[in-house]
Order: sequence, then structure tokens, then C-alpha cells
Amino acid sequence: MDIIVLNQKATEKNINHILRKLESKGLKATISRGTEKTVIGVIGDTSRITEEEENAVRVMKGVEDVVRILKPYKLASRDFKAQNTIIKVKGKVIGGKKIPVIAGPCAVENRVIMMNIAEKVKAAGASFIRGGAYKPRTSPYSFQGLGEEGLKHLAEASRKTGLPVVTEIMDPRDMETILQYTDIIQIGARNMQNFRLLLEVGMCNKPVLLKRGLSATIKEWLMAAEYVMSKGNQEVILCERGIRTFETATRNTLDLSAVPVLKQKTHLPVVVDPSHGVGKWDLVAPMAKAAVAVGADGLLIEVHTNPENAMSDGEQSLKPDAFKKLMSELKLIAKAVGREI
Repeated sequence: MDIIVLNQKATEKNINHILRKLESKGLKATISRGTEKTVIGVIGDTSRITEEEENAVRVMKGVEDVVRILKPYKLASRDFKAQNTIIKVKGKVIGGKKIPVIAGPCAVENRVIMMNIAEKVKAAGASFIRGGAYKPRTSPYSFQGLGEEGLKHLAEASRKTGLPVVTEIMDPRDMETILQYTDIIQIGARNMQNFRLLLEVGMCNKPVLLKRGLSATIKEWLMAAEYVMSKGNQEVILCERGIRTFETATRNTLDLSAVPVLKQKTHLPVVVDPSHGVGKWDLVAPMAKAAVAVGADGLLIEVHTNPENAMSDGEQSLKPDAFKKLMSELKLIAKAVGREI
């Protein structure tokens, strides 16, 4: 008993009665109200529900059907919600016809650079500004980010341009601080299976951009999304950013086949990060175009005014003029597949 499908005659009284019944069994629930049906997703160990108990739910008022889901990810599956999830952030939409572009530097380096980049990506048509304030790196000697100072620079850039902020959280202890400055919380690839962190962001009221782990399967990735959703936060955005393979010609192997596969398996929006996927600025544009062609709901692209001197990931960052050119080219690809940039 993983999903309870309600009929059109189900009342709020019927729904509350069902919820109390589930609570008495130690289970929780989340409700998805679609245009045609209302579905209750059951959260918890449903394997211990007997057939008799399941049948008892079937005959409750307002219940049309009770469904067992074999997939371990229930809330993220299309069985739970057939319609695509659309996430709205300060007037911007992720998951709709328009494909938003999230752009900015890998790391916030100082106020002047951040403001300059924000203005240029805004002028080119970006919908969101991004930048890392907390940047633990592979080497402990590399630039580690500005912390809250960097968040303040992002917030100022957001106020000036009107672009909502996307930034990464690394540690649950930073949650209260980050929530003051960001509009979308990013979970980086190395933290995709940091389950304590996933549960923490699952209890916040901000959308979560969940990057695919370095060697994660699609199933593992969706299970990570399930961790977030199990705590009540249904606004999860999946981000393909390349996986680790034997190939060394690019930084990672950008798995664009994951986009149509995910479209079949989940209702969650899927964005693509070609910058981390290839690690070379001159390969970003063709992979961004390919991502739009295969159905991506958004792009995450690193942009820097002076990549040669960037403190993080300069080799994969586009200069503003190259980004502006790409945005123009993407419009043609989007139009060809019935979308907009």
C-alpha cells in the first residue's frame, strides 16, 4: 500500500479520515492534487501492512484504488504524480515550456566581480544567478570560498538584477545562514548521498537542486531525491552534471541519455550542467544545445569575466560575450523542440 488514489467525490473529511488511519499504523503521507485525480503517497515501511489492512483502506469513503509501487522511490515516481512538477521561484518557472538558464561563477570571489558577472548574464537573458560561497575542494589548500560574505555579495547581485539566487550548502550547520540569502539550495555531486544533509534540506521551504553523484546510478539519484521529499519538501530539481567514467578527454562524461530516461521515471524537472560535464569552455556550447534538444528543463552554465584568473573552474567558464552568443543560439534549438529560452 504505497499510493491511495481518491475518486472525484472524496471530501476533505474523507481525506483526513484516511490520514488518521495511516497515522495509527505509524505511517505518514503526502498529498498530490492533480487536475484529474488526488493521490495520497504513503511514507514509511508499508511492507508490514497486511492484505486485510490494505483491503480495509480500499473500502473507505473516497478511495478509488490502492496501489503497491515496486520502485523504491515512491514520491519521485510518475506512479505517484503523473503530471510534471513545475517549480516557481520569484516569478521564474522551472519545469514549464520556458527553459531557464542558471548562470554565474563557480565561486564568489569578491563583490566587484560578482556584480559585474550578474549584470552581464542578466543582460544576456539568464533567469537565475549562481555562485559558490562555501567551496570545499579536492585540495585543502585551494580557495575555500568567502562564506557568509560571499552570500551577501550574491544577495546584493540578486537585488540589483532581480535574478533569484542558487548556491550550494555543504554542512547542515550552515542551513540557517544560507536560507537568509538563497532562493534555491544546491546539493553538490559529492553530497548526493549525504543523507543527513538531504533530510535537513527536506525540512526547509526552499526548492532543492540535487546534482547527480560522481558515479551514481539513476536509481541512486532518485533515491537521494526521495530522502528530500520524504521530509515534506516536494520541490526537487534534478541536475545532470556528468559522471565519472574511463574517459579522460573531458572532465566527466555528460550523460544526456539520463534526461529522457528521467522523464519516463519521474515527474521532477531535470536540468543539465554542461560546464562540469565537460570541463572545457569550448565544449560547453555544443553540449548545452544538445541538452535542450533532448528535453532538459534548464541549464546551469558557469560564466566569468576573467576565466584565466578565476579562483575556481576557470577552464570551463564562458566569457560573457560567449555566453551571450550561446543564449542566442539556444533560442533556435529550443524553438525546434517546442520550447523557449
